[in-house]
Amino acid sequence: MYNYSEFDAAFVAERNRQFRQQVERRISGALTEDEFKPLRLMNGLYLQLHAYMLRVAIPYGTLDSAKMRQLAYIAERWDKGYGHFTTRQNIQYNWPKLRDVPDMLEALAQVEMHAIQTSGNTIRNVTADHFAGAAADEIADPRPVAELIRQWSTDHPEFQFLPRKFKIAVTGSPNDRAVIKAHDIGLQIVDRDGQQGYRVIVGGGLGRTPMIGKILAEFITQDDLLPYLDSVVSVWNQIGRRDNKYKSRIKITVHEHGIDDIRQRVEARFALVRPSFGGIDVALFDQIKAAFAPPAFRSASTDDYQTAYSADPVFRAWCDTNLADHRAPGYAIVQISLKAHGATPGDATADQMRVLADLAEFYGHDELRISHEQNVILPHVHKSDLPAVHGILKKHGLATANIGLISDIIACPGMDYCALATARSIPIAQQIATRFDELKLEHEIGDLKIKISGCINACGHHHVGHIGILGLDRAGVENYQVTLGGDHTQDAALGQRTGPGFSADEIIPAIERIVYTYLENRHEASEPFLQTFRRIGMAPFKAALYDKVNAYAAQ
Repeated sequence: MYNYSEFDAAFVAERNRQFRQQVERRISGALTEDEFKPLRLMNGLYLQLHAYMLRVAIPYGTLDSAKMRQLAYIAERWDKGYGHFTTRQNIQYNWPKLRDVPDMLEALAQVEMHAIQTSGNTIRNVTADHFAGAAADEIADPRPVAELIRQWSTDHPEFQFLPRKFKIAVTGSPNDRAVIKAHDIGLQIVDRDGQQGYRVIVGGGLGRTPMIGKILAEFITQDDLLPYLDSVVSVWNQIGRRDNKYKSRIKITVHEHGIDDIRQRVEARFALVRPSFGGIDVALFDQIKAAFAPPAFRSASTDDYQTAYSADPVFRAWCDTNLADHRAPGYAIVQISLKAHGATPGDATADQMRVLADLAEFYGHDELRISHEQNVILPHVHKSDLPAVHGILKKHGLATANIGLISDIIACPGMDYCALATARSIPIAQQIATRFDELKLEHEIGDLKIKISGCINACGHHHVGHIGILGLDRAGVENYQVTLGGDHTQDAALGQRTGPGFSADEIIPAIERIVYTYLENRHEASEPFLQTFRRIGMAPFKAALYDKVNAYAAQ
């Protein structure tokens, strides 16, 4: 894990000092809210529906136990005892008082955390594969380059007032778990003839004009990466639209100019800036990479794990659903669901955060990750420790065996918190999870990703959900549009709209009809929803939604 240098610590301390003075001026009335707004956004502070909200950066989703415990302390000391983990691998506090925010930032600085560039028209928190450094399918750990990009982009003098926000994601695996094709820039580590480099994807994004990113460069060397990224952002900064904020993202620029024109502009800019960059600072990058060296994995018998797996069906179900393959023999990646049936997706109480910190410290080589799917990962757990880990999780409501299932729902805060939302997301997610738990169907259904957004901005990634739900306002009434067939992986695709939306009372029965149609039409139990949808198309689902009630629902 990267540790702050003296420069990092001094930079964050000075920013916090400045912001404390700005808050004092706002409270005294010396600054109006309009004058204060750009200052607070530079420090991750939003004004939401009911209160301020502080968004804290968790760079590339990586935490240790000390950081997690401090997040728990902040939740209890200055909020309402919980935090909300987001699809950007951040954590949000929804109820801070303005006068307390400088103290919250000071507490974050004590454990080398901050809220810089988690908002505003700048390069946001760099995200990465939540299995980074642990996945069996990984070419290389993407976190060192994500940290390099974070250092390059933080307070970059040219990129603090971009046309709109700008998001970068990095993966080190051919199996995309970082949604790189739905980012302004997505980077994939690739190997060409034994040389490691990067495939650069540009122009992805969701929101009111969803688009899948396009390949800008098949291979960029390590030495060329930062000047190439600088060139991409600089070209967009020059030609990106500022006349309409809804058309200001780079995806619109790529769409209007075409990928070939953008490539020519980037290459011309790259030829100008590359000499001033020189090669990569090898010593600096080696220091960064050393901070992400794998832990000292241990060798031990897995007999206790095998015994518990055979004897305990609850433990077995949790293992089958919540574990992923690890690159080290005898280890597993543990995915901890923050989606207990009926809970708010992504919320964790201070007590739960402390439990997660303890588990990381005692069983997980002191590492935690936050996934874009709003869950928590213990990336390195020896299988012999899994029975103990599962037992502790059960005691604290964290052992729900539903990763990747229908109740593992991504949901934005919606109209319960967000000033932009036009419909509720959280209650719909809770009702779906509760309903399919009552039906005892989710394990039979298998892999099915539902994503819910409470407005057109698509913070819940509904466009790339197998089932996507978009909440809108229709003449003062909540209306929920449904899309099918979205995919956030390396085969990224946007979902297709089924037709007219559904009221809040109708949306849960509508989801049932979709699921029953899938169960009726799949070839066999092992055929997942997305594969069935691609095989049979939209027509059977539309018929079930709008023309008839299928046989399952009639039972």
